[in-house]
Amino acid sequence: MAEIKNYTLNFGPQHPAAHGVLRLVLELDGEVIQRADPHIGLLHRGTEKLAEQKTYLQSVPYMDRLDYVSMMCNEHAYVMAIEKLLGLEVPLRAQYIRVMFDEITRILNHLMWLGAHALDVGAMGPFLYCFRDREDLFDVYEAVSGARMHAAYYRPGGVYRDLPDTMPQHKPSIIRSAKAIADLNEHRQGSVLDFIEAFTARFPTYVDEYETLLTDNRIWKQRTVGIGVVTPEDALAMGFTGAMLRGSGIQWDLRKHQPYEVYDLMDFDVAIGTNGDCYDRYLVRVEELRQSNKIIKQCVEWLRNNPGPVITSNHKVAPPNRVDMKTNMESLIHHFKLFTEGFHVPPGEAYAAVEHPKGEFGVYLLSDGANKPYRMKLRTPDYVHLQALDEMSRGHMIADAVTIIGTQDIVFGSIDR
Repeated sequence: MAEIKNYTLNFGPQHPAAHGVLRLVLELDGEVIQRADPHIGLLHRGTEKLAEQKTYLQSVPYMDRLDYVSMMCNEHAYVMAIEKLLGLEVPLRAQYIRVMFDEITRILNHLMWLGAHALDVGAMGPFLYCFRDREDLFDVYEAVSGARMHAAYYRPGGVYRDLPDTMPQHKPSIIRSAKAIADLNEHRQGSVLDFIEAFTARFPTYVDEYETLLTDNRIWKQRTVGIGVVTPEDALAMGFTGAMLRGSGIQWDLRKHQPYEVYDLMDFDVAIGTNGDCYDRYLVRVEELRQSNKIIKQCVEWLRNNPGPVITSNHKVAPPNRVDMKTNMESLIHHFKLFTEGFHVPPGEAYAAVEHPKGEFGVYLLSDGANKPYRMKLRTPDYVHLQALDEMSRGHMIADAVTIIGTQDIVFGSIDR
């Protein structure tokens, strides 16, 4: 008899399903995984250490670059931690804008996850559909902040500016007919709120399209049902949060159970699974797309009828408006001091967490009274989920490792922080 022994396979970092910067060392018995050892650090940028050298305000753009698919949600936890240290009151309109953009970001994240996960498993169509629909939401990001991804829109005390009254228009082009341009601009004639409202009206139909392609698809179910099963007890023991925890049947959502901003005023349901497999986690995230859409609609309606300030009036923390700054000496001094020296935060510590699209994203800040954090620690959900890869993969085939990495919805910016 020939001697058969386990052999070791390097899965990634170049493997297309390994997210570019994950090196997974698989110990195999034939094609069956005996052990999976994730190696990280290939994208390390030292965000937590860099924050100690920057003023509180200068670190806001670093947050966008952590999980670069859920930009504004990262910012949200960071500015909430600063507001806790400062004891700042955030205007109600700013809270509604933040909740609306958190949910827009959740849809952006889940569309990226759905398209990429389906592509990893072998379905090409959903990827094209999801990216088509992400474009509209990137246009909203661009309208309010000037950037399509790294927005730096949230600020301690509120948001950078109110929602614009106009949407950017597509210009005439040699590659598109006048009719095609007119169709593209159809929903851009009004304000940003009008554009978002039009998106929420047609988005449920888009979700139906994704489900038509996948939910009852025989191949999709063969690749996801019963794969990567995590029991409720194991999910809790391994520190799962978000869709990974809810997919195992545990109803835990910070928006419901530890509400922040105006989530306690919102009407929405928390989606939970029953089997804790890849298919249930898929169903949970698809339902979250529908619930996020519902929350955005409620925010749009409130914001239409309630004008008001969108950032604190404390000029030690937030800049005065441009007219004041150019006509009033005191405002000019506030502006200059804020953007050169930053604001000083009282000594103390604070932890703020949000229900990020991937789970609980928390920021722990320690202040020694200076204008920059003494220490910053980030609690990112995908870092916690990645350590369960070994547990979830054992006994599965190599092809299932791809599905399990996809279902975890990991982004390496926030793992190698």
